[in-house]
Amino acid sequence: MDIRFRGLHPLFAAEVEGVDLRAAESCDILERVRAGMDQYAVLVFRGQPLTDADQLAFAQRLDGTLHSKTGISALQKSRLGNEALTDISNVTDTGDIMAREDRRRAYSLANRLWHADATFQDPPGRYSMLHARVVPPAGADTEFADERAAYDELPEVVKTQIDGLQAHHSIAYSRQTLGFEFSEDEKEQLKGAIHPLVRTMPRTGRKTLYLASHAFRIIGWPVPDARLLLRDLMEHATQRKFVYRHAWQVGDLVIWDNRCTMHRATPFEDARFKRELRRVTTLDIDRVAVAG
Repeated sequence: MDIRFRGLHPLFAAEVEGVDLRAAESCDILERVRAGMDQYAVLVFRGQPLTDADQLAFAQRLDGTLHSKTGISALQKSRLGNEALTDISNVTDTGDIMAREDRRRAYSLANRLWHADATFQDPPGRYSMLHARVVPPAGADTEFADERAAYDELPEVVKTQIDGLQAHHSIAYSRQTLGFEFSEDEKEQLKGAIHPLVRTMPRTGRKTLYLASHAFRIIGWPVPDARLLLRDLMEHATQRKFVYRHAWQVGDLVIWDNRCTMHRATPFEDARFKRELRRVTTLDIDRVAVAG
């Protein structure tokens, strides 16, 4: 395969041409994709006619162990028959569009907040791979923010201030900011995890912010001070110059690195049109977080 990378943004993100992911099996091809991820952090593969099994198999070849704990099982139980395959859609188990008052819809609305996948887990997510099956006629794009570039442009005094800080992430916090209510049993599942606020990418040595809407406190800081700092960093990291917006086409597979990017969904007429995508996320097992 003659793999080619075409940049989609001045700072990161690229479209990958010349590869059928169903046949991407050789060590050389997989390593070239990994190297592309190191450079671009977001890779777009157009026209990939993947089955669920194809997507799962490619994810395992590329990055090993798959994540199966990315939320509350009762609310995100997959209708797809495999808990490692997350159903990113607005349809019910019978294929009908979810009602506006459906609790699962309310839970998923928080995907419109800037986040990285599974930062509230230990271990968190490394690569996420999202495949488009049904796309509405307008809207429903996904935006990505490059946290490496955002870190690079921080003032040196801020870099010194945040070096070594640890943030506590919880999916309950991000959902509750939109008014979602959890039962006591659900809260017990959502203790969260603690991760560095600044990470160093292991293969490149490049530093990056590690942020998400799930982050709600900094260890050792008063909560108000911590939340103000986190808010300032989020605003900085999501400036338009750091953001790539992806307009989905059926057959797209997009891979992003959760260690150095954030993403968010954008609105569409979800009471009128179906949107169905499948996501696989791999485990970031190069480091161990502190349980919250």
